[in-house]
Amino acid sequence: MILNLDDYEIAARRHLPRPLFQYIAGAAETSAAFDDNRAALNELKLVPRVLCGVEGRAIRQRLLGEEWAAPFGIAPMGISALMAFDGDNVAARVANREGIPYVLSGSSLTCMEEIIEANPRAWFQAYVPGEEDRIAALIERVTRAGYQTLVLTADTAVLANRENNLRAGFSTPLRFTPRMLWDFGIKPRWLFTTFLQTLLRRGMPHFENSYAHRGAPIISRQAARDFGRKDHLNWDHVRRIRNQWKGNLIVKGVLSHLDVALARDIGCDGVVLSNHGGRQLDHAISAIRALPQARVEAGHMVIMVDGGIRRGTDVVKALALGADFVFIGRPFLYASTIGGERSLSKAVRIMKNEVHRDLGLLGLRSTGDISSSSILHSN
Repeated sequence: MILNLDDYEIAARRHLPRPLFQYIAGAAETSAAFDDNRAALNELKLVPRVLCGVEGRAIRQRLLGEEWAAPFGIAPMGISALMAFDGDNVAARVANREGIPYVLSGSSLTCMEEIIEANPRAWFQAYVPGEEDRIAALIERVTRAGYQTLVLTADTAVLANRENNLRAGFSTPLRFTPRMLWDFGIKPRWLFTTFLQTLLRRGMPHFENSYAHRGAPIISRQAARDFGRKDHLNWDHVRRIRNQWKGNLIVKGVLSHLDVALARDIGCDGVVLSNHGGRQLDHAISAIRALPQARVEAGHMVIMVDGGIRRGTDVVKALALGADFVFIGRPFLYASTIGGERSLSKAVRIMKNEVHRDLGLLGLRSTGDISSSSILHSN
């Protein structure tokens, strides 16, 4: 029985081959950063008010000049279309119907031009190439496609040490070893409804959005090289992108308040505080711990957070600490894997219902009423 977002992880573990499940669930090294995302949220306690007259509650939230149906969106998740059939389009269509933001990952397997047709309000998240001419060409492609919001992921200068993925048999490029074939074969539902359907209808998946042109197949050694040359990227690249890109510019993967200040001074429209779901630097602080100082430095910029959000109360806590919006990744992808659009729509509605209920229990009538007075730090 699916009652909350954590239930989708349990169901996805049963459905997905072990290497693919571990790719979603896994984190870097000891998983300390991943664990702290939940620990930071659990340390915060809520302070409800009573007898406040909470009929007519609304959870709508404005962000970057647009009104959304809820204060949360679907975070970018790479290679989603390998986990769930047509997974990128599934998420884009559901987000469009449900009125929440959807961010297409730069490591996605569906071309960005197709996604913007399914969801004209979709955002694009770029893993910026290492060469300046390729950066400019990619930004031009995103512009031509019609995206209005560009998210630059900034915390992947060096490939992370994801030992858990390697132990489970997952790698980029995908290698069809005897162990991998066995893991695929013992999950026949996923094999026939997702993997073989993808091969029959779309052919071998490629990384479609790494550059201005189509990227490498997921089984090609070139795929690893495409994601490896980023260690010289710096804030000057962001300045050049800001000069070229006329839409909303967001920097994702920021944790230091000093970097928030740099993004503000360059003219970015917002930042996403994130430790990449614990998948990059182990022991990196959680977005929730970084949020108070970031809020002080942000000025006019919007502050968004991700990492460990699983309940409506988590959304409320983030907003109470000063976030303008939150994003949810893993649970929504788990939902897509086990039931496509129908399952993901249910997951989004579960979160909407939780936030709506929690507002009432806190004695509030809208997300705009959430403030620091609703939060108590337990330590």
